[in-house]
Amino acid sequence: MAVTFQAVTAMIPSGGPLADAVAFYRDALGFTVEWQSDTMAALRRDQVTFNLVQNAMREWADRASFSIGVHGLDELYAQWRGLPIRVGPLEVKAWGRREFHLIVPSGVCLQFYEVG
Repeated sequence: MAVTFQAVTAMIPSGGPLADAVAFYRDALGFTVEWQSDTMAALRRDQVTFNLVQNAMREWADRASFSIGVHGLDELYAQWRGLPIRVGPLEVKAWGRREFHLIVPSGVCLQFYEVG
C-alpha cells in the first residue's frame, strides 16, 4: 500500500499559562475546547483544529505563524479589529491574496484569508 499523508495538526505554544491561552482562544476568538489536559488542549472552530501546548518559550511563539482560510473574511475582520491585541489591516498582499493578521497574546501570528 502506498503511503499518503492525511492531515496536519498545528502545535501552537500557549506563551504562558495554558488556562489563559485557552480562555483567549475560546472567549475572544470563538474556538471550542474539544479536550484539555494539564499541558495541552485541542481547540476547534468549524473545520479548523489545532493543539495549544503549554510552553512559555518566546522564541517559539514569536516565530510561529499560521494561515487560516475562512468564509466571511470581512465579517470576521469587523468582529476582531476591536480586540485589545494587534490586528493588522485587511488588504490585498503582493501575492494577490486578501487577508489580515492578528498577534495573539503569546506572540503567535494568525493570518486569515478568504477561501473560494
